[in-house]
Amino acid sequence: MENTEKNIKFEINKKLIASIEAMVDVKNNSGILTLLEDFHYADIAEIFSELSLEHSTYIIKLLDSEKTADILKELDDDDREKILKNLSAKEIAEEIEELDSDDATDIISELPEHRQEKVIAQIEDTELVEDIKELLSYDEDTAGGLMAKELVQVNENWSVTRCVKEMRSQAENVTRVHSIYVVDNDGKLIGRLSLKDLLMASPRANISEVYIPKVDFVDVNEDVEDVAKVMQKYDLEAIPVVDDNRILLGRITIDDVVDVMKEEAEKDYQLAAGISQDVEADDTVWELTKARLPWLVLGLLGGLGSVFIMEGYEEIMTNEKYSKLFFFTPLIAAMAGNVGVQSSAIIVQGLANDVVKGSLFNRLLKEISLSLINGIVLGLLVILFGYATGMDLEFSLTIAISMLCVIIVAALIGTFVPIILDKKGIDPAIATGPFITTSNDIFGIFLFFYIAKLMLHF
Repeated sequence: MENTEKNIKFEINKKLIASIEAMVDVKNNSGILTLLEDFHYADIAEIFSELSLEHSTYIIKLLDSEKTADILKELDDDDREKILKNLSAKEIAEEIEELDSDDATDIISELPEHRQEKVIAQIEDTELVEDIKELLSYDEDTAGGLMAKELVQVNENWSVTRCVKEMRSQAENVTRVHSIYVVDNDGKLIGRLSLKDLLMASPRANISEVYIPKVDFVDVNEDVEDVAKVMQKYDLEAIPVVDDNRILLGRITIDDVVDVMKEEAEKDYQLAAGISQDVEADDTVWELTKARLPWLVLGLLGGLGSVFIMEGYEEIMTNEKYSKLFFFTPLIAAMAGNVGVQSSAIIVQGLANDVVKGSLFNRLLKEISLSLINGIVLGLLVILFGYATGMDLEFSLTIAISMLCVIIVAALIGTFVPIILDKKGIDPAIATGPFITTSNDIFGIFLFFYIAKLMLHF
């Protein structure tokens, strides 16, 4: 019977953690190595998240560099930073040398500048040192900051026989070969090579006779979000990176792009929740306060603005016939906020996926149509509620029509604010949080009382 144990999802339990801690405490090195021998490095990284810094550092120093390098790569940024502080420059360099250039650069970039120099000085692989220095020179939010230097490239003038020999040599330094890129004598990217075509070609044929000229690529200074969109659109596992002269510099793989998309999603989620900085639950109180307080202040100002608007219609409260309007302000504010957030969320998602195209006028008509349908349905429900509770028909109509107008305005604000922010180079995800909710609350309450005053003549 086939052993399916490896197909079972890895899960941490208290017994496992206690066992590892006990072995570290008594320095049972052979027991630790035996226990962790068959664990995937990602699982060990997960175990480290449950261990103390002392226990994690001990195991890192015990395991071989090839495995610990991958573990460090998988660790949470904060956990990795703490462990690296407990390692010497030489120990870090030994881990770095086991990684691809992009992962090595990511870890180096997290170190203080003075430690970066010390660690780089301890790296014996001179080619890796040059690659790291080059990658550190690029902005981290560009293709250059995301790419790895390891790839397989062949010259168009090589014979098939030489090509195979060179590919074998280059592949030793590449963890995973996604594509084979073809360059000219100046190192300019001119195409890609199909393994099938290579195998079918005559050994004496030149690569120029069998390579595929069509190849997707990105510029080294291109924004990482645009890189992600290109790879998603064309379903690419890897994409080459070139400079302004189309000289091949490196390649970006899908796992790097997934990390970018994950980070961007987390950032957008926090912006939508009214958190202006990248923070985590275990950050300090001061860091969390700095991230949250600005949007809370905005919400406070919006609330105070609503108070002033309501004060402008103070006569309603003194009018026994219409004073009940104030009881419906939470309903109007809630509908305005909900509709605005729905509209903005759809637009922000469309902008992120690059599907918001076409005429803005057509989008305007579409939003108005959608708002009219939603507003009429909800308005009819309000009228039915008023009829069931014995509410005056004129009063019910006033609330229904006010809500219809508020829904239309909120939908338009939710649609066009993200588009305008995007055109101005501001992250449109801001428009799905307190910003859009607060602005729609203010507009909603103002429209409610203004329309009510026109219809009820008070």
